[in-house]
Order: sequence, then C-alpha cells, then structure tokens
Amino acid sequence: MRWVAAVTLVLALACPAVPAAAPQPVASVTGGCAGQQAPPGPPVKEEKADPPPAPLPWPPEPVGGPQMGTCGQIGPDGAPDLTAQSWVLADLDTGAVLAARAPHARHRPASTLKVLTAITALRSLDPDQVVAGTAEDQAIDGSKAGVGPGGQYTVRQLLAGLLLNSGNDTAEALSRAMGGDAATVAKMTDIAREMGALDTRPATPSGLDGPGMACSAYDLALMFRAAMREPLFAETTALHSTPFPGYGDHPGFVLYNSSKNLAHYAGTIGGKTGFTQAARHTLVTAAERGGRRLVVVLMRGEQTPVPMWKQGAHLLDWGFELPADTPAVGQLVEAAPAPPPTPPEADAGVQTLALRPVPPMLPIGLGAIAVTGMVIGGLALRRRR
Repeated sequence: MRWVAAVTLVLALACPAVPAAAPQPVASVTGGCAGQQAPPGPPVKEEKADPPPAPLPWPPEPVGGPQMGTCGQIGPDGAPDLTAQSWVLADLDTGAVLAARAPHARHRPASTLKVLTAITALRSLDPDQVVAGTAEDQAIDGSKAGVGPGGQYTVRQLLAGLLLNSGNDTAEALSRAMGGDAATVAKMTDIAREMGALDTRPATPSGLDGPGMACSAYDLALMFRAAMREPLFAETTALHSTPFPGYGDHPGFVLYNSSKNLAHYAGTIGGKTGFTQAARHTLVTAAERGGRRLVVVLMRGEQTPVPMWKQGAHLLDWGFELPADTPAVGQLVEAAPAPPPTPPEADAGVQTLALRPVPPMLPIGLGAIAVTGMVIGGLALRRRR
C-alpha cells in the first residue's frame, strides 16, 4: 500500500486545508434613544428588586414607522408648549400619528395603565360576573372607588370604579377575579405584546409603581385606541357619574368621573389620568370635533404653569386645527410587527460555497491532481508487470 501513502502525501502538500471562515457576529440592536430605554431614576422603594429587572430591549425597528424612533419632537410646526417629556397626538380612527415628542421613551404610566387593565378584564371576564369585595381591596394604597368587605360588585361596576375614580381597590378586585396579581400582570403583558405595545411592562394591575414598570406615550395611545373599540369601555369612560354599591352598613353612593377634560373640554369622549411621585403626571384623553376623533397622551408632565388637563386640551385644539391632509409621521399599529425572516442556514451555506471566489491555490491543486494520476498509473503498471 506504499502507493496510497504516496498519493496522500502529494495531496496533502499540494492542497493544504483552507481555514474555515470566521463566524460573523450577529448585528446588535442599536435602535432607540440614549437614556430613554428605561424610566428615569432613581427608583422608588416599590420598584426595588434583587436582582433589578433589566430594561426592555429595543425592537429592531421603531414600532409605528421609522420616524417614531425620534428622540425629540416631530411633526408640523406650531405645537403648544407642554411640560410632558413625552407625548403623542394621533387620529383615533385611522391610527395616524400626527405629531409626537419622544414617542417610544419609556416612563412610568401610573394609573393610565388601568386602560390595559380594563382591556384585560373585558377579554377575560363576563361583565355581569359578581365579585365580592375584601378587606385587602379596601386597604390598598392610593385612590379608591369605595370597595369594601362583603360588598357584591359586577365586573361592569368595578370597571366604572376603575375608570371614573381610578380605583386601586377595583383593580385589585378585578385582578382577584382573573386569578390574582401575578396571573393578571402576565395576561396584561401578553396582551400588550400582541398589540405591539413593546415599551410596556406592567408590574401591578393598578398602575402603582413596581419593579420594571414601564410604558410609553406611543403604547398608551395604541392601547387607548384598542380599548375604545370595546363598547363597554367606550361607554364607561364617557360617563359623568354612575351608581355604585355599598357594603355592610355602608349604603350605596354615586361615583363621579374625575376627568377634568370630560367636565370642561367640549367633545371629550373619554380618557384617564395618573400620578405617582416617581411617574409624575400622566394623561390620555380623546375628543371629537367635526366628525374627527383625536387622542393625546402626555407622560411625565407637571401641573404648573398650566394644569395637565389644559395642556391636553391645548394639544387637542392644535390637532383639530391641522388640515385633514396633514402627513402622518407614524402609525398606531394593529398588532405586533412580525419578526424578520431568517434565511434557511442550509441553503445559505450552499449558495455561499457556490459563489465563493476561486482561491489562488487552485492551479497548484490541479497540477497535484495530474501528478497524482501519473503516480497511480505508474504504480498500477508496475504491479501488472
């Protein structure tokens, strides 16, 4: 078998192994704005966790269109002065975003997150289902509608307390009916992802601050648009008042809507406000004028020098004054964007090999093959002799 060894040596010398191409690194997602991937610090005690939640990743492309990735203001000139660090003005029916400031900046939503809580309850519960109030509902921090132990409340009544009075007690009662806080937050998270609200991470059903809580003006506009397609939500958020059951020895009473836009801005069709010390003031409100419906969202605003509801009203006034053919700067999506397609690895490998340039060593390799043939032939002839 000497001739086999000779052939192997010739091939090894003439055709050295070509080193495999180094794997190309996967391009990292660099979208988004510096300092806007997570709500501004420092975290309050309710947000602290060990380990702390990592910021939500930026999607490969800004949801709603390339211009939605802006870090500052975008849209026509003439927008009113606002204290909000992030805001959106959009058409409620078409979803066209007419103007915005840092629309995907992550902030704490405070009680405006109850829009998502309401959507989750409407998709999970029968409006006529009865939920019993508890002492835990009554003891929750923050604003309350008036739920008490022993009280009997339908889901639609709890939704009224959630949206009109921003009741954290009603949020807890609805959460319990949906399986508890952990299950409810998981459902809220899933619904936000399905909608395309990729800046949103709920931490509590009520909107009270919690570890990793985040949302954006774009997401709130998107979620409010989806909520207004639910007849019970649209009907409830527009109520000025509604009866509410009592409990124990406490008689029933009337809930009044806390929205100052509904009380003072003509054409208002609904909305939600929010406040915590960490979130500052948040607002989502919508109005109709001349057959056109607009929604505005303001996040991390202040009540001075102009109250938040008036800032929302000024933004709505400006929006209604814009021509109907004003170009959109973005779009409130109907669902989460599809992930980019991944090419089949096998096919890609074959194409890469087929198109690979001919290496400089190829002529030497061909000569080696010819020499090898001659060696094999000579050895075979000797064996026959």
